[in-house]
Amino acid sequence: MQVQPYLDFSGRAQEAIDFYRRAIGAEVTRLMHFKDCPEPNAMTSPENKDKVMHAELKIGDSIVFASDGRCTGKTNFHGIALTISAKDEAEAKRLFGSLAEGGQVNMALTKTFFSPAFGMLADRFGVGWMVIASQG
Repeated sequence: MQVQPYLDFSGRAQEAIDFYRRAIGAEVTRLMHFKDCPEPNAMTSPENKDKVMHAELKIGDSIVFASDGRCTGKTNFHGIALTISAKDEAEAKRLFGSLAEGGQVNMALTKTFFSPAFGMLADRFGVGWMVIASQG
């Protein structure tokens, strides 16, 4: 069994997908728009036909799902964070810096008793992230 996060970007999914591709090397393995649905107007309004109905992003060995959901423009990612386990401190710094671009750092990337580099942030879409480097 696997548990996979499904992120609702409420109308900004394509922007988020493009950001994650640049920032952390996400690979789009599946992308469907509302207009691809056999009954597109049953899922959303005609003005949202080009919005993302479903996307699958491969990030490292993990899959993250994404959508524009109801396209309300209001995202809510409170109470959850995605964690990236970096192979070393250098990779943690690169990933953290990329994800923090346009976002808010909640805990600067720093050495802790459990990792040579650990930090927390909310990216420009409000998605919480924790970046942790392997002990080596």
